[in-house]
Amino acid sequence: MIRVLIADDHAIVRGGLKQIFSIMEDVTVAGEATNGTEVLDALHHGQFDLIMLDLTMPGICGVDLIKRIRGQNAKQPILVFSMHNELQVAKRVLQAGASGFVTKGSMQGDLMTAVRKVASGGRYLDQVIAEQMMFENKSSVDILPHESLSERELRVMLMIAKGWNIKRIAAELFISGKTVSTHKARLMQKMNIQSNAELVRYAADHGLIE
Repeated sequence: MIRVLIADDHAIVRGGLKQIFSIMEDVTVAGEATNGTEVLDALHHGQFDLIMLDLTMPGICGVDLIKRIRGQNAKQPILVFSMHNELQVAKRVLQAGASGFVTKGSMQGDLMTAVRKVASGGRYLDQVIAEQMMFENKSSVDILPHESLSERELRVMLMIAKGWNIKRIAAELFISGKTVSTHKARLMQKMNIQSNAELVRYAADHGLIE
């Protein structure tokens, strides 16, 4: 039996996953987490064959969380389940140690296949991402502006694009408002963007926000 830990801060997503897993005779939901701290705590107290991991939960998340999970259990299978279908995002999490990447727009059958493959020690890449990777042939000149950002700068950029203010971002990332402002200034310079409105348009045009 595949014991799954579902890590997502949206109840409707967790509910949908549990409904899918309920029809899989070889899968059981052994735990749920709504933020990075709960994920690490669950791993400390229990054993799971697979973590279904959302990238944008409160507190520790994304690449930082994947690295911490790997620090606790180097062999823990991690399947990232994300709204993002950007190749660069997938590359970041796979390089950090995730075992697979599947988007929230995937078909139910593909999700089932991904769960079983990653839980058994294999790797899985969403078809959309796999096609992007297959036909990728970029020079450094062709790299999209947001692909040059650091992990922290990318996360700050996404929060700004969602309409978050400096104070809220600082509280979410456990850093000072001054540090957030520094990240914002650097990322906007790297991306050659002059305003929040322009940043929102960029994020929407590139499928980085819903």
